[in-house]
Amino acid sequence: MSDENIPIVEYPIPFPLKVIGRDESDFEEFVIEIVRRHIPELLEENITSRLSSGDKYRSVSFKFIADSREQVDALYAELSSHKRVLMIL
Repeated sequence: MSDENIPIVEYPIPFPLKVIGRDESDFEEFVIEIVRRHIPELLEENITSRLSSGDKYRSVSFKFIADSREQVDALYAELSSHKRVLMIL
């Protein structure tokens, strides 16, 4: 892909994030702790958690304002470094 085809994203930007893992007793708290390290101003009302229909997986969703590409990249890097995190959307 050439530099001309790379989309330009203007920060700050509203950013949705969903993290999926096995439904373990502390998965939600584990994910929230990581996200708060990168987004300290994250509001409780912008966090939702949902159990899968088979009760095997849990998704934790966030809505926040991303300040920079570096911030988002660091957040994704930390989340993806944990084996408990199966998918990030």
